[in-house]
Amino acid sequence: MPTAEDRPTPEPSARAALAGALVALAATADDASIVDVHLARVARLAADTVAPVDYASITAWRGKGYTTVAASSDLARAVDQAQYADDAGPCLHSLEVATPVGVPDIAATMSWPGFHRAAHDLGLHVSLSIPLFAGSGAPVAVLNLYGRDATGLAPLIGGVRNLYAGQPPPSGDGPDGMDPGARQLLAGLVRAFTVRDTIQCAFGVLMARDHCTAAEAYRRLRLRAAEAGDSLADMAAALLDSAARPRSHPEN
Repeated sequence: MPTAEDRPTPEPSARAALAGALVALAATADDASIVDVHLARVARLAADTVAPVDYASITAWRGKGYTTVAASSDLARAVDQAQYADDAGPCLHSLEVATPVGVPDIAATMSWPGFHRAAHDLGLHVSLSIPLFAGSGAPVAVLNLYGRDATGLAPLIGGVRNLYAGQPPPSGDGPDGMDPGARQLLAGLVRAFTVRDTIQCAFGVLMARDHCTAAEAYRRLRLRAAEAGDSLADMAAALLDSAARPRSHPEN
């Protein structure tokens, strides 16, 4: 497996595909079979396009435990597995609290000994775990990014943290230190948040109109989307558009 330094510069279309995969995941029902396809694509594209990333994986809860549902390398699986064995680590914590967890210096991290040993033995110096969400808006998995270049990944760690804290992303005009692949990852997350906001607003319309819970609103929107052959995002946008149009009143 080539390291980040050895990989050729990815084509712009590949970087755009990473953003598209994140958006597609956000627009898909949580239990749809294609969710794992989207997750695998995100892991592969992240490893291929974000320059400081040597390996990437996806952690999710399946059945009665955590598992790696996709990985760019067996080395990423090994670091994940060390965390599962200890029931502790940045990827587990990120999924549990729905917040990104960046470890800018693995050598100085003693909170998760299994993770520390496995990453150190493989020569990894930095990691970033990012919670990913599908149609309901709840985290369904975590994207784990592992690298040897701590300095190179630091701008992305900061950008992702700020985004999940509600701060605006970098404008893209200044020298923020991010490579094009990292910019596309961040742009994809921004667009995924926009999709999530649209779907959540549609939930609000259904809850107010039908006097139902958020869970029931999700079920109804999902059913409508399935019947129409649309994504949750498209169905949510159509519902919001319909709700915004003034109703016509019959003439007396």
